Amino acid sequence: MDAQLQADRAALADTVRRFAENEIAPHVQAWDDAGEFPRALYARAAELGLLGLGYPEALGGTPASYALKLPAWIALARHGKSGGVLASLFSHNIGLPPVVLHASDAVRAEVVPAVLRGEKISALAITEPGGGSDVAALCTTARRDGEHYVVNGEKTFITSGMRADWITVAVRTGEERGAGGISMLLVPGDAPGLTRTRLAKMGWWCSDTAQLHFDNVRVPARYLLGNEGGGFRMVMGNFNGERIGLAAGALGFAEACLDEALAWSQGRKTFGAALIEHQVVRHKLVDMQMRIASTEAWLEAVSAQGDAHEAAGRFNAPEWVAQVCMLKNHATQTMQFCADQAVQILGGMGFMRGAVSERIYREVKVMMIGGGAEEIMKELAARQLGW
Repeated sequence: MDAQLQADRAALADTVRRFAENEIAPHVQAWDDAGEFPRALYARAAELGLLGLGYPEALGGTPASYALKLPAWIALARHGKSGGVLASLFSHNIGLPPVVLHASDAVRAEVVPAVLRGEKISALAITEPGGGSDVAALCTTARRDGEHYVVNGEKTFITSGMRADWITVAVRTGEERGAGGISMLLVPGDAPGLTRTRLAKMGWWCSDTAQLHFDNVRVPARYLLGNEGGGFRMVMGNFNGERIGLAAGALGFAEACLDEALAWSQGRKTFGAALIEHQVVRHKLVDMQMRIASTEAWLEAVSAQGDAHEAAGRFNAPEWVAQVCMLKNHATQTMQFCADQAVQILGGMGFMRGAVSERIYREVKVMMIGGGAEEIMKELAARQLGW
C-alpha cells in the first residue's frame, strides 16, 4: 500500500471517528427508544462526503476503492456503536448501485445527486414474505401498460422502508418464471398504491424496517433499470459490495465490544483486584483480539482482490465471490463471539440497556442473516469454487 493511500485512509478514518463519537454514539440510546434517528443526520453525513464515498464525481460523489472505503466503514461501526444507524443512514449503498450502473443518464441525474446530498433516502426491496434468499422465486409483478409498469405484490424486511423516497425493487416482468423473468424497477416513494407497515425487530431499533405493499402502483417505464429480464444478475452483483460492507461493519462492532470489555475489566474490582488481573478474563480478551486480527487481515486481502478485479473488469470473478461469502461468515462469527464474551465479562451490566455490548449482542443475528444467511454463503462459496 503506497504512502498516499495510507495517509488518505488515516485521515478519513479520523474524520469518521470524530463524526461517530460526536454525532452518533451519544444519541444512540435515545434514537433506539424513539425507533428512528433524525433525517438531519443524512445531511450532516453528506457534508463530510460520507454518503458520496465510492460514487461518480459527476453525480456528486467521490470515487473510492475498497481499500479507501474500509477504514470508514469500520470506524463508523466501532465508534458509532449502532448497527441501526448504519443500516438506514447508508441504505443507499444497496439501493443506488443498480441505478448508477443501469439507469438512463436522465434518471441518474434525477435520483442520485439528491440522495448523496442527504436530501432523499434510497432503499432496496428484494425479499418477499413468501421467500428470503431464493430471489429467483420472487412473485411481485410489474406488468407493462403503455408508458408505465403496474406493480403488484409485497416486499418485507426493507431497511429504510418507511422513509425511503426512492425504492429499487426486484419485480417479475412478463410471464417467464425463474431468474430470467426478473427485472429491476425504481419506484418513487410517493407513488399512489404504495403503502408501508413498520416492523418491530430484535435489534437495529432506530433503523426503520418495513413491509411494502404494492397495489396497482403505476411506475413510469423510464424507471426500468437496464433491460427487462436483466434483474437477477443485477441483484447478484449488488450483493458483493453489500457483503463486504457487512464484514467491515461486523469487524468494527467486534472492536467496539472489545473496547468496552477491556475498559470494564480494567476498572471493575472483584475480590480485591481488577477483573483484568484474573487469568480467565485476560484469556477472553486475547481470544477476542485473535479473531479480530484474523478478520481484519482477511478483509484487507479480499478488498485488495476486489479492487484488482474491478480494475481488470472482472467484477464477479468466481474465486473472489467465494472469498467474499466466506469472509462475510467469518466476520459475523467474530462479531458474535466478541459480543458474547463482552457481555460475559461485563456480567450483570452487560445485560443492561445502554451497554454497547448489549446492543451489539442483539444486532448479531441480523448481520449473520442479512445479505445472505450463513448457509447460503457456504453453498454459494462452494459452487463458485467448483465443488
